[in-house]
Amino acid sequence: MLNYLNIYEENALWDFTSILRRHTTAAKAATMAIEGIPPAIAAQLNHLLSNSPFPIRVEQMWSGSKIVPWRDRFTLAIPFCLDFLNCNFLLSLGNAANPTCTSRDVIYNVHSPLAAPDIIFGPEDEGFLRFLFSSKGEGDSGVTPKVNFSDWSYKDPSRLISLILHLRDLYSAYQRKRVEEVDDDRLKFEINTMLWREGIEMSMSSSPDKMEEVKFAVPLLDMDINKLVPVYPWRQQQKIFLQVIYPIRKKYSSGSSAPRLKLVSTPEMRSFFQVEDVKLASWLDGMCMAEYLPALEENLQMQILEAVTLIGARKRFIEALAPVFGRPLEADPVFCRKATVFVTNGMFMFLVHFLLPPQFPKQKPSLILQSAMHFNQQGMSVRSAPLTDFPWSPRWDSSQMAERLFEFLVDESLNFKKFCSEPQPQHS
Repeated sequence: MLNYLNIYEENALWDFTSILRRHTTAAKAATMAIEGIPPAIAAQLNHLLSNSPFPIRVEQMWSGSKIVPWRDRFTLAIPFCLDFLNCNFLLSLGNAANPTCTSRDVIYNVHSPLAAPDIIFGPEDEGFLRFLFSSKGEGDSGVTPKVNFSDWSYKDPSRLISLILHLRDLYSAYQRKRVEEVDDDRLKFEINTMLWREGIEMSMSSSPDKMEEVKFAVPLLDMDINKLVPVYPWRQQQKIFLQVIYPIRKKYSSGSSAPRLKLVSTPEMRSFFQVEDVKLASWLDGMCMAEYLPALEENLQMQILEAVTLIGARKRFIEALAPVFGRPLEADPVFCRKATVFVTNGMFMFLVHFLLPPQFPKQKPSLILQSAMHFNQQGMSVRSAPLTDFPWSPRWDSSQMAERLFEFLVDESLNFKKFCSEPQPQHS
């Protein structure tokens, strides 16, 4: 007989402190990741990671000196136009004395950590370098660069983030200038019709083996998505973008090809809404972005608001597990995407993990069984593959869903017990 062990009755199901602890742990991990570098540089990097308006990644860290063990070199991946500048404008901090510096480097000197960093550009950045020195200095015939380190102070931890954001703004202006210079009437028309939208980013893309393209990142929806789930400690402002990629047509080419379209959201938003599930309308011949966007935004807003209401449906299902399985050992208290219960069948004890998709209950949950008594060669408890082959109807109420899953697990637990008793395959 399948039964439950309600051994965590004192734990509140909707204990918000658990998710706050996980959020705090993640923040501490980001800080701990930069230990071992000079304190002045560490303060700059800590401030950057904690206060950047977009998610910057530190991809690798190492020392550029054979004498001083400080890790003074690291690579930053900076979001721009739905891509990362580590592919187009790589920013890595290191020791300028090391001859292995790659192009597009911002260099700290481990032997002089109080000094401002140097910036090194490679041949592929020749156009951007000319752009940085394009303004004439006043009172002389020289040029004044758009990046000035005269006011650099190692005591101010905000200097690195100011530098990164300034360089990003300059790179954005440079790419916009390149796009506006493209001799394509349709492209010029699209730019003129979208100028009123704030936050649009654009960039040129070209390679020897494919046609030149212009890529737009168009922010959608004039609404504060963060406020739709106010109890979650969002790290950045949540946004949805439409990526629009136009091939650049030659003057002698006839006709116009439709742009490639793709919805992209900030990563944290996937917890309750996945843009991959949104079906984009077809691009009609002769259409422009000013015509396409209003209907898309209206459809998106309706689906996002529905996704917020589905959080309540998932919460009611998790609450319905308690009378049947016992109070969950743990559950996602905000987005209600997962819950775990502890059950027994005779002497066999195991966990049941419920994984709820954003479109629940239209999409059925996945179940993963985890033995509390069997372990593989690596000492990990034996788990089943995700189970989805069970009776389900989105029209059932929450209590009926829980009861039907309980009935399914009565038999499935016997199969899982047999599976656990068999020799487990070794994984290299």
